[in-house]
Amino acid sequence: MDPSCLVTTVQAGGGGVMVRGMFSWYILGPLVPIGHRLNATAYLSIVSDHVHPFMTTMYPSSDGYFQQDNAPCHKARIISNWFLEHDNEFTVLKWPPQSPDLKPIEHLWDVVERELCALDVHPTNLHQLQDAILSIWANISKECFQHLVESKPYRIKAVLKAKGGQTQY
Repeated sequence: MDPSCLVTTVQAGGGGVMVRGMFSWYILGPLVPIGHRLNATAYLSIVSDHVHPFMTTMYPSSDGYFQQDNAPCHKARIISNWFLEHDNEFTVLKWPPQSPDLKPIEHLWDVVERELCALDVHPTNLHQLQDAILSIWANISKECFQHLVESKPYRIKAVLKAKGGQTQY
């Protein structure tokens, strides 16, 4: 077979990039690359170094809501204690387990993934993948993330109507 007709691929286990992102109706927040397994201590650094400044800047009147899921590192005692110490600055939503239909960030990750797949030149290593993700994130339109925030009441209504079952979202 002619080598020019072959394309190198990676079968499962090719690695991945982990990032932590946040957004509000007003603006995309920082996208934080995570270079290791996310545990409670690492998550505490993200919360104190990135979430806190974002929330206090975006919601100086302390009327912002922060949403996270029930990942083990989100429920750790040091995280709960940190949020309790800062409960006068913004509100952390209580979150039902296994509710992806209600997490707008999941739908934003879908946007990032579709944009990655649509690239003319696909990343061939983890550094290129991270750079591509950061670039895509930086170019997500305001209309895109505003639509996700505005659709939240409809998503909640759909979940309630489906009694927790599947929805169109």
